[in-house]
Amino acid sequence: MQSILADGPSTAAALADRLDLTPAAVRRHLDNLVADGLVEAREPRTYGARGRGRPAKTFSLTDSGRHRFHQAYDDLAASALHYLADAAGPEAVAEFARRRTGELEERYTETLRGVDPADRVRALAVALSADGYAASVRTAPVGDQLCQHHCPVAHVAAEFPQLCEAETEVFSRLLGRHVQRLATIAHGDGVCTTNVPDPVIAAEGRRRRPDVLSTSVQSPVGRTI
Repeated sequence: MQSILADGPSTAAALADRLDLTPAAVRRHLDNLVADGLVEAREPRTYGARGRGRPAKTFSLTDSGRHRFHQAYDDLAASALHYLADAAGPEAVAEFARRRTGELEERYTETLRGVDPADRVRALAVALSADGYAASVRTAPVGDQLCQHHCPVAHVAAEFPQLCEAETEVFSRLLGRHVQRLATIAHGDGVCTTNVPDPVIAAEGRRRRPDVLSTSVQSPVGRTI
């Protein structure tokens, strides 16, 4: 379970490699965890044409499995935010989320001070991991993907997305780039994934955008749009 938490949804073969066990031994452990409702098997997502053979299933933590990792206070937190929303409105919840993440931003700003911009994503991942988010960085064709394999407030964030939105805004300010949240544990994904574009590619996109916006297109009824 710790390995799945740290590295995200994994196949039996990947777990066997990381834990130095045989695939058969790993499958026995997984069968027990599935039977206890702590882990679930999923069909992997495929992109493009699927090759021959049935793809290996991936295993991810269930809500019960995540509860094993310090989420006992979720019900109390959700009740408090429901009360705040009822008493003061949704904007009060958003303000609370911004204040909560603002405290993290202050600490992470000090951590990232003096770090080369090219290394800030990985430095942020290290800081997040120290706070229990089990973060890592994957290299993507257009930049980096900041992955958080654990979210201490996932159940609360499922009801109050303002928490995720405020966190994304903080990442953008810390990294000095416009970032985009691609997936969240709160919405049922295995990993919270934030796309951090390469600054060179992002700059090229901004330079091209005015040309695209200034192009006139003739509509079917003769109006220029």
